[in-house]
Amino acid sequence: MELLAAVFFGVFLAYANGANDNFKGVATLFGSGTTDYRVALRWATAMTFAGSLVALALASELLQTFSGRGLVPEPVLQTKQFPMAVAFAAAFTVWLATRLGFPVSTTHAIMGALMGAGLAASPTQINFLRLGSDFFLPLALSPLLALGGVMLLYPAFQRIRARLGVQKEICVCVGTEVTARFPAGTTLPQAIAATAMAVPTVKIAEESRCREQYTGTFVGVNAKTVLNAAHFASAGAVCFARAVNDTPKIAAILLASQALSSNLVIVAVAVAMALGGLVSSRRVAETMAHRVTAMNAGQGFTANLVTSALVLLASKFGLAVSTTHVSCGALFGTGVVNGQAHWKTIAGIIAAWIVTLPVAAASAGFGFLVLGGGER
Repeated sequence: MELLAAVFFGVFLAYANGANDNFKGVATLFGSGTTDYRVALRWATAMTFAGSLVALALASELLQTFSGRGLVPEPVLQTKQFPMAVAFAAAFTVWLATRLGFPVSTTHAIMGALMGAGLAASPTQINFLRLGSDFFLPLALSPLLALGGVMLLYPAFQRIRARLGVQKEICVCVGTEVTARFPAGTTLPQAIAATAMAVPTVKIAEESRCREQYTGTFVGVNAKTVLNAAHFASAGAVCFARAVNDTPKIAAILLASQALSSNLVIVAVAVAMALGGLVSSRRVAETMAHRVTAMNAGQGFTANLVTSALVLLASKFGLAVSTTHVSCGALFGTGVVNGQAHWKTIAGIIAAWIVTLPVAAASAGFGFLVLGGGER
């Protein structure tokens, strides 16, 4: 029974992670109008699954970081209750945020759960120094680095685009608007005759109906085609990097519970992440794609490039950064650059980040005690 519970909580955490995180890499594709939701989701699923399968080879350091070793005493890690409580609390926290449409960090949730279960098990033996250096510092700095990266990189890309002769254009909607009132009893031929001389109107379309496009060529190829291909590639890179970064974190919990072998753990996490994204990601997708900032394809590409670079570097060096924090930080930077940031939504997302840690910690501490753990 304990084995089944450990597997369930770990797989549920992977599913919740996929639901909240899978679409974050392709949110710019959807938000900029480069492609629709279904195509973006399929691309995200494929690249996430690929990243999960190669995660151990590229990010083995994260397995050690998120095993809890060095953070809580070794006897606590050996209990069956500790990994189950951590998995339950992190999964509950991420799933709750997903249902509410908030993009939160699974990394942040796991960190809070490790701390909460550790405090419940051994309140005087938590390594707070390591908690600060290995967890808090990377999580706090990563969104600021992403925001600054976009603010520096996008203007540079603009100058390069201008030198290459690639220009932006917006569509103009031309048509006829007719507003007419007729006395009761007017016949259809009379109404048609009265509106036949209606004056055509020209107006700029609403943002949702009309997107910025790029004109010109790049090495003989249409600039829009080149940008769309690069945008898809950068979105795929974010999804891949996100899976490389998150899979070992979840796998570490399952391995700590000794529920499965390492190969089975990776496959189970990869499948659960993919299913979570396919079935339950729509609310977070809408928030990331449309409620943080308006964007064009070039801005989306820049945000993805910064996000994927930072997350892959962090994975390589075992740093506990959050793809959510990095990708949202990049979108915040996009909003600052283009002057279209939705600050109310951004404030709500930051508030959700702040709440994530105490909710996960309290849930893990409660879960550890309910499962039969105690101070050691």
